[in-house]
Order: sequence, then structure tokens, then C-alpha cells
Amino acid sequence: MSIDRSLESMEMFCGAHRQMRFISGPRQSGKTTLARAVLKVHRCERFYYNWDDRGIRRRYRENPGFVWTDVKQDGKSRRAVWACMDEIHKIPKWKDILKGMFDTLEREARFVVTGSARLELFRRSGDSLVGRYFLFHLLPLTLREVIGKARVPVRPEKNSGKFVENRIDSSTPHENEMAGLIKFGAFPEPFTHQSPAFSRKWHDSNVDRLVREDLRDLTRVVDLENVATLVELLPSKIGSPLSLNSLCRDLQVSHTAVRHYVRMLDLTYILFDVRPFAARIAQSIRKERKVYLYDWSAVSDPAARFENYVAFELLAWVTHWTDAGLGRFELTYVRTRQGKETDFLILWDRLPWLLVEAKVSDRPVESHHAAHSTALGNIPMVQLCRSPDCLTKDKKNIYRISAARFFA
Repeated sequence: MSIDRSLESMEMFCGAHRQMRFISGPRQSGKTTLARAVLKVHRCERFYYNWDDRGIRRRYRENPGFVWTDVKQDGKSRRAVWACMDEIHKIPKWKDILKGMFDTLEREARFVVTGSARLELFRRSGDSLVGRYFLFHLLPLTLREVIGKARVPVRPEKNSGKFVENRIDSSTPHENEMAGLIKFGAFPEPFTHQSPAFSRKWHDSNVDRLVREDLRDLTRVVDLENVATLVELLPSKIGSPLSLNSLCRDLQVSHTAVRHYVRMLDLTYILFDVRPFAARIAQSIRKERKVYLYDWSAVSDPAARFENYVAFELLAWVTHWTDAGLGRFELTYVRTRQGKETDFLILWDRLPWLLVEAKVSDRPVESHHAAHSTALGNIPMVQLCRSPDCLTKDKKNIYRISAARFFA
């Protein structure tokens, strides 16, 4: 999660700067709820515009300046009003529309723009919004949010060893809460219900809506049945480098088509990818990325599901830190041509910062992880395990820690 849903740690988001606030994230992660809460705080509930609503689209066709009209009619004070454009990215030339609104109402309004696609990457308009918006992400639930610690964000330290030591000293295991996330996924509704039957129904209907509605509305993909089949295949691919050639054979389509399908699933927050880091590691692979799901409830293999969960928690960290302006953080992984892999490597401004390995059970750290740590500048290597009572330091910069402690 990159934005505190409690609205108590949103100085950057709710500040007085002129830029539009883009909130991007998976469907059903709480973007609309958050946007409405922002408007309520500023007593601007009437300026919520859902562009899935035909009435809003009709108002725009009849009067492209309808938001300007609403703002001018407010007349209650000279304060800048807050207005939300929800799902506007589904409209052709949406960036042109936003640019026109922003340029007209820059002094009178603060805009919140939400979308279930990667707004910073989606290109359906020739006009640029560069300099006119700040991007934030709202991801599904993290462990810290579930246990009520989201108001005190985890902050990185330049000394990543000190960061790891702080995680050990300042947290206690929350095994039951983590078990719920791993079993039911991180989306608020199925996690709150904690029901296997509800979780399966929610997952199936959510995937169907994502593929058959969002992809249809947002992309030019016409082979939606192939995309739906790809979504069914992905849970079995978690944890290993993704082979596009294998998917080509499974789907009986071209390499170009599969690559396009995967990109569209990334664009619409069905999956996220983790790319290999090649510098400084001898015989490392350079192109084979791994993919993980935002909804891992369909991943049946326990080790793969746990790895997916760890990937998501780390993604939430690097996304939050980047959104907060603390630097450019990236989630990558390390793998040699001999198959020696460390699951995750966090980069800070393109420099190796922290290695992380995910293991279901506690076991000694394999030697190649220490070799990777040394090659990358003696950065810490943390092996996270599913067991709640794991907390050891094998040697300098090599840790074995319970994930329920590390992410708490």
C-alpha cells in the first residue's frame, strides 16, 4: 500500500501543491473509497464524477466544461475545491480531457484521478500531462495494515544492515494475520470475510470482470478467451522465470501475441513482473523475468504462494518509498545460468540494497546466497520463512527471519 487509507499520513497527497493526484492500483483495492474519503474531509462530496456512469459521460458530451460550471456554482467559499475523476482513463482522449480541466481550473480545483490501470503507462491520447500530476499507488492490504501499523510507515535506511536490525528490534511475529493474507489474499473483501467459498467466488468473478470488461474497455486485445486461458495458466508459473515460448505452445499463438497479453495483464494490475539484475553477477541471466499475481489465492503450491506473498509485500515497500519521493526503488531478482537464484533484490537508485529469499520452512542459507551478497557489495541477505519462531543471524549480513516478524 502506498497511501494510508486512514488519511493520517497523507501530507504529500493532500498538500497545497497544484498537481493532480493520480491514484492507480488494482480493482477492488479501495481507490474509490479513499477518493471519496478525501472529498469528504474537504467537504466536496458533490464533486465526485464516476466516468463509468453514462450520465457523467452524457454531461461531458453536452457541456465539456461541466466541471467548471459545477465549481463556479459552488460559491460557498474561496477555497479550492477537491474533485475526483474516477475511471476516466476508460474514455478516449482522457488525457486531453484532464489537461483541459486542469488548465482551466488550476486555481479553483484540486483533482484526484483514480484508475484500475497503470495510469502512468497507459497511452490513449497524444497530449502529455507531464508536470501536471503526482502519481500514487493504492495496493491491496499489507500485513502492517492488517495489524494496525500502517500509520507508522516502514522507512528505508541507507545502511541496509541497520534497516534489517531495526525490523528485528521493532516488530513481533503476527502469524495468524499473515496466515489469513496467504490463504485468502490481500484484497479487502475476501480477506475480511475469511471464507474459502466466498474467496473462490470473489476470485472467479473478479478475474472474469477484469478480463472481459477492463481489458475490453482499456485495450485493443480481441482474443479475450486466450487471455482468460493465460490467467488460468499463470498460477502454475509463479516462482520460476516465465517462458513465453512455453505459453506460445500452450495457447497456440505467436510470441508477439503472448508478449502483448502479458503486458496487458500488467497494465491492468492482474500481475506484476520482477526482472533479473545482471550487473556484478558472473554468468547471470539478463532477460527472463518472473511474474507474480496481486491475487495469489489461486496459486495452489504452498511454496509458490508464499513466495508470491513475499514478492507483494516487498513490492508494497518499494512502491511506497518511490511514491514518497525517497528515491527510485526497484524489485528485481538474481539468477545465474547455472540456476543459482536469490528470489529478490531491492535496488535503491539502481544500486543493490537488500537480498531476500523466501522459504516455507526454516533451513540453513545456501552458499550461493552469500556469494551473491558478496558480489553485490556485501549487502545483507535475508531468508524469510513461513515459521513464526525463526530469528537467527548465521554470519555477517546473513539473516533468517520469520516473514510474520519482518513485515509486521
